[in-house]
Amino acid sequence: MSTLPHHCVYARLGASKIHGVGVFAIMPIPKGTVVFAGDDQPIIWIKKSLIHELDPAHQKLYNDFGLHRGDEIACPVNFNTVTPGWCVNHNSDNPNLDYDSEDMQFIANRDIAIGEELTSNYHSYSDNIIST
Repeated sequence: MSTLPHHCVYARLGASKIHGVGVFAIMPIPKGTVVFAGDDQPIIWIKKSLIHELDPAHQKLYNDFGLHRGDEIACPVNFNTVTPGWCVNHNSDNPNLDYDSEDMQFIANRDIAIGEELTSNYHSYSDNIIST
């Protein structure tokens, strides 16, 4: 094996002071880094009207992890495949990640220190911010 599974892994999940579970840097992340390189799980778009027919527990999966645009929500093909990128918390004042909506990737917008929580401004790529 030429590389081990931790190669290019910059962050891990942890308890967040912002909200529930967050994502934290486990090594310095230089500005411009694609933080979750290799996270190429398929994403599907679901009509919001279908979500409203679900029970509250399943609706919460879409509200907590979905990317809301117009009348659709982007989500993993199966919520059992949620990766750390889906757990990045919202920060509208000083996010350290930008979201490239064309490639659907998070990019460090500045140098990020070990232990720092990774955050993005949801308003820059999602129409609807659901409060939990």
